[in-house]
Amino acid sequence: MNNATRTELPNSRRQALIGAAQATALAGAAVLAMPPQAQAAAQSPSPAGGSASARDGTRIFYRDSGGNGQPVVFSHGWPLSGAAWEAQLLFLGQQGYRVIAVDRRGHGESGTTWDGNDMDHYGDDLAAVIDALNLKRAVLIGHSTGGGEVARYIGRHGTRRVAKVVLIAAVTPYMIKADNNPTGAPKEVFDGLRAGVSGVRSQFYRDLAMPFFGFNRPANKPVQGLIEDFYRMGMRSDIKASFDCIKAFSETDMRADLAKIDVPTLLLHGDDDQIVPIGISSQLAVKLIKGATLKVHPGAPHGMAMTMPATINADLLAFLRA
Repeated sequence: MNNATRTELPNSRRQALIGAAQATALAGAAVLAMPPQAQAAAQSPSPAGGSASARDGTRIFYRDSGGNGQPVVFSHGWPLSGAAWEAQLLFLGQQGYRVIAVDRRGHGESGTTWDGNDMDHYGDDLAAVIDALNLKRAVLIGHSTGGGEVARYIGRHGTRRVAKVVLIAAVTPYMIKADNNPTGAPKEVFDGLRAGVSGVRSQFYRDLAMPFFGFNRPANKPVQGLIEDFYRMGMRSDIKASFDCIKAFSETDMRADLAKIDVPTLLLHGDDDQIVPIGISSQLAVKLIKGATLKVHPGAPHGMAMTMPATINADLLAFLRA
């Protein structure tokens, strides 16, 4: 025995700890005594969260309210996670919908891979969640890169499980300037993003939050909580996944994917979006989706679902109920 000072716990606290340990041991023993199927159910995640296995085995995390309401599935923007949708998850969940937010591979709680950070994998990962939960008549809502993910999902898997689509400030149809896309943004724009991620990305994310939320506009007062939220979610992303995602959302041509969307579709975009300008995205995408509607919010930034949640929530609810 060493000469360290021994601290005695009060008898009541000691008994409480012993009781808790005994209860934990008994609970574990009870689970082990169950049949295998019951063991799996007892050890499975709560309705608040779970995961599906992608085709390559990557763990894809999702938040799920559960319940019997019509499922609404959210795909987030770069470099965030499904937590970016919390205002929409709460609101639509309170309206009786089953709300599900997916973390893209390499982001949030999902597993990471060195390779596979591209739109094909993103779309297939979304399919893995939708199939694992056996969702039917789902409404797919994608913001920014998440909009591209939704489009690529439909391009590769169709709309058999889909009732409606919402694309919010989405990167569709094709972001980068190319010979077959002369109105796109120059490659130098995306090289700048890559330089930020590969440099001091902690500061880069804080800086990027300003135009993302429109806080660099004189009329808009910065909200420090949103800036920190953006930073927190950005830093939770794997650096390789975050770096690769820039190519995925900028260099993927999704025009053919949009043409395959054959369900009611709503596009929402702010006309002061400094990250995904409306002129090279939604104003083109709406022409490629049969029967789609584009609603423009004057002065709204890229991250408008977070800066003006009441407005976006109202848009979503009206579309879901239509």
